[in-house]
Amino acid sequence: MGVRIKSIGISRDTQSSVQNSGLAAKQSLERAGVRPEQVGVLINAGVFRDSNTVEPAVSALIQKAAGIGLEYAKNDPRTFSFDLMNGATGVLNAVQVATSILETGSAEHVLIVAGDGHPSMTRSAATDDFPYATSGAALLLEHTDEPDGFGRVHTVNGDGTPAVEAYVDTATMGTVGRGLMTVDREPGFADRLLSVASEAARAALADAVHSDLAGTALIASTPSPDFPARLAEALGIDQGSVRTPDLTDGDPHTASLPQAYDRAVVSDTLRDFTHVLFVAAGAGPSAAAVLYRLPVLAGAAA
Repeated sequence: MGVRIKSIGISRDTQSSVQNSGLAAKQSLERAGVRPEQVGVLINAGVFRDSNTVEPAVSALIQKAAGIGLEYAKNDPRTFSFDLMNGATGVLNAVQVATSILETGSAEHVLIVAGDGHPSMTRSAATDDFPYATSGAALLLEHTDEPDGFGRVHTVNGDGTPAVEAYVDTATMGTVGRGLMTVDREPGFADRLLSVASEAARAALADAVHSDLAGTALIASTPSPDFPARLAEALGIDQGSVRTPDLTDGDPHTASLPQAYDRAVVSDTLRDFTHVLFVAAGAGPSAAAVLYRLPVLAGAAA
């Protein structure tokens, strides 16, 4: 028994993080043949928001864009949505919450959305001053009585300075602050993220008593293009087992893990694996990791 991925949705169609997340949510429902009213909870793990929106919760805007829970008659089903922001690890933190919800039977499906974009909504690709691509992703999760699905999520918080910071500089923004964002990456930030990512990954493998690294694919955050490969080397996982998202426009940030998984499923490159090790790392420095047992529908042996 556990919680597994029923379907995934991806969008790079607009320069709006809300619209991309909404489109990804719609695609995930269409792929799964699930109706909007079957989604009990929507969790938004995205960080960088259109026009630096503070209120309302961005999850509500995404829920509206996805057409979920918009009926208001007395006996209509309800969908609860909220933001869960923890940088690059947000999607795996959302998996933790979704697992608790689904295991109680209080929701049929939980939809996790993640997407980022420059607050000016004028860019699609990463730049030197804003190293994140504009895109969105969605993971539709369900409870299963089968042995596949997510294990326990392990988190690690490093010591010292955050390694990566993003903020609006109120001293210099003038009247255009809603379209500005400053991202500071400390020298050696990737090394510090690699350290906490390795620790979290080893904890996830140890907790699952899992030693079959040959049958394990690695999907990790992409704070730098070579980060997943460096993490694989640190863990003793073959480079051929690394699966990454499309990095043409830069780092998808919070959407990196679901985009990489979707790319691997669509290209049918998971059929030789029984598990996926998901590892996220970002500002804090912080990291999260979880071992996922692949269902037969992803191509793994039963």
